[in-house]
Amino acid sequence: CIPYLTCTITGPTVIDTGGTMKTVEDRCAYSLLHFVHNKSVDVLAKFQERRRKDVSFLEYVTLNITDNGIHYIRLEQGGRVWVNDALVDLNSTPQEFHNVMLSKDEYGVTAKLSIDNKNTTVFFDGLTAQLYFEENVSPKGLDGLCGSRPVDDNRINEAGNSSCETAYTEPDDDTFNSTVAAMSCQLLDQEAFAACSEHISPQPYKDACHHTLTKYRAVDRLSCQFLEAFAQVCNHRGIPLQDWRTNASCSPPEIFCQDRTCSAHEFCGEKTPGGDTRCFCRAIFASKYNDSFGEPTSCSQDSGQVSVSLVGCLLENKGIDYSALHLNNDTCRGQMDEVTHMVTFSYNSSNTCGAYVVTNDHQTTFTNTIMTQAAGDIITRHDQVNINFSCIHTQPKMQFASFRIRDSSVFQNITSGAFNYNLTMKAYSDPAHTQALLERSEHFLSHKTAVWGLSRVGQSGPLLEPGQGGELSSEHW
Repeated sequence: CIPYLTCTITGPTVIDTGGTMKTVEDRCAYSLLHFVHNKSVDVLAKFQERRRKDVSFLEYVTLNITDNGIHYIRLEQGGRVWVNDALVDLNSTPQEFHNVMLSKDEYGVTAKLSIDNKNTTVFFDGLTAQLYFEENVSPKGLDGLCGSRPVDDNRINEAGNSSCETAYTEPDDDTFNSTVAAMSCQLLDQEAFAACSEHISPQPYKDACHHTLTKYRAVDRLSCQFLEAFAQVCNHRGIPLQDWRTNASCSPPEIFCQDRTCSAHEFCGEKTPGGDTRCFCRAIFASKYNDSFGEPTSCSQDSGQVSVSLVGCLLENKGIDYSALHLNNDTCRGQMDEVTHMVTFSYNSSNTCGAYVVTNDHQTTFTNTIMTQAAGDIITRHDQVNINFSCIHTQPKMQFASFRIRDSSVFQNITSGAFNYNLTMKAYSDPAHTQALLERSEHFLSHKTAVWGLSRVGQSGPLLEPGQGGELSSEHW
């Protein structure tokens, strides 16, 4: 029988190998364990906010391995596992990657490795990570949050994420009774856990539960999360438990948000308790939009492109199906980016999608509307949407250019505010414009016509083809 040390990371808390609860108050990455032998292995945990800006949760676990190069293995929510930059397909049969055995079942993802003759296991179910390793060292000798060092000593300086330490505060959520919610933590004292409690203290798990549920609503299986974490430790030690899930109204363990992928500004949570899951906006990200659904209108003067991007998770918060939205011309629909889940509506001067166009002096205003399907259409269950957005395009001013004709054609670039134009001119000796004049030709003094055309830089196709632009008689040269 080989005794194991255990480290549990769940919600914003870490229960180290000595049974001490630690709290992560920001959204940074932290070192859990650090081994150095014939190779170096760092086990890191990344924390992120979810429904509240001031409470962080474990987001993913990364194994950084230095062995004939630098490699990483990332265990993410939904049972996804990345090895370097590749998403790997796992099942219950262990597969080896950089001397780490990876497997996945209905309960979660497991990574096993051996360092300096110590067998170490990392388990992650999308909510809780647990590390088990042979007890042949003192917990005080371990580096990282799983050892005895304080939280701040283990923060990782992330490149390009200096804001992860920024502190946020939010008012208490008065829509739920935190005292009643935290009562679920006392279920760790029930008889079903008695056999395990004789060997493993449930107190740090109760402390972690109380710390979280007195501030954060018991959603996304949170009320069962701490009980499940303690039960997993008991099971790993081979201590049988009685049925505790019935009294706690907890479902059997499984990978949370199985195979659901959210963007960086989203997290996966439950629509309703015990129901289906979806991607929700993270609180800090959503707060910058206030009452709007997305980004300001983007107006491109050069290309005439008009676009506006809405945040998919904000739309879903209001029960709005993006596929039911359209512009004034109902054939113009939004396109969702599969990675960011942003929904973009766009049109241009060639296809205005029913925009209202008003020209005044040197300005042209394009106004369009994002709306739901009209009454009487099939989809009527959504909130009505009516979002107006406009772009003002400044028309080019009259420009004057002088140039010396050196041969039979001229090419010149002209800038007018935000617009760039290419002006071309060619001289011909015949009215049909079939015989171009040669350089220093005597016809330069007597030719009858020249043709000119105009195109805008960055736009496909000319505004005016050569010849369409018009003719210049010899006195204009």
